[in-house]
Amino acid sequence: MSTVYLNGDYLPMSEARISPMDRGFLFGDGIYEVIPSYDGALVGFTAHLARMQNGLDAIEIPLRADPVQWREIAAQLSARNGGGNLGLYFHVSRGADTKRHHAYPDGVTPTVFAFAYEIPPAPVPDKQRVKPFKVATAEDLRWHRCNIKSTSLLGNVMHYQQGHVEGQDETILYNSRKELTEAAACNVFVIKDGVIATPLLDEQKLPGITRQMLLEILRRDGSIAVQERIVTLDELETADEVWLSSSSKDIVPVIAIDGRPVGDGGIGDVWLAAQTLYSAHKFDF
Repeated sequence: MSTVYLNGDYLPMSEARISPMDRGFLFGDGIYEVIPSYDGALVGFTAHLARMQNGLDAIEIPLRADPVQWREIAAQLSARNGGGNLGLYFHVSRGADTKRHHAYPDGVTPTVFAFAYEIPPAPVPDKQRVKPFKVATAEDLRWHRCNIKSTSLLGNVMHYQQGHVEGQDETILYNSRKELTEAAACNVFVIKDGVIATPLLDEQKLPGITRQMLLEILRRDGSIAVQERIVTLDELETADEVWLSSSSKDIVPVIAIDGRPVGDGGIGDVWLAAQTLYSAHKFDF
């Protein structure tokens, strides 16, 4: 993946230059999105752009996320990097100032950057082919604006690293009230007696696009009961199935938490039904 987009130009990644005074570098002052593209077909493009705009508005970066412009950038990056299965990373920082100062500066131009990287083929609803996760748990120590998809990801990175050094695939987080928030890089679903539950959105959770699409698909189909509500750590520990969701993973079954099996330790039938529905409809958005 050699060609990137930077402030209106397509150029080799080795030639892309961003000022060390850019507030994205100094403060993590920016917003990003990652959109899967399978042979040029984008997953959840409209929802991703809407979330990007919400994030830009929340941190007061004066840029409109124009869907036509970003679709063209996506198409160009795909074509210039050989197509196939790509993750498209879109990044907007507040831009570069002449000094380091915490307050938002006036009169700076946002930095707009995008690149493509190779991802695996689209996940398929097959128990024999999916890679299940084993995860750790930890109290959520991040800031209380996790609903903003900020480039300031150190809290998430540290929680992810905690699971990584323990040989786990992810870390599921809970707050001081023992209520689930999300995972370090995913949303969380807990299944009991055939009913799917996922934590209500608030400032502790990122409004995941795969989460949003999956809920809409499930409710439209109506064959599986789904709830958005408070989900407790106790429920996680006694669940029949647990899943994680993200744009790069679709829906991942979790088979072990803190070394203990989830349910019977296998991949559940509710996951298979949900992934089948999601795979059939995820390009509808």
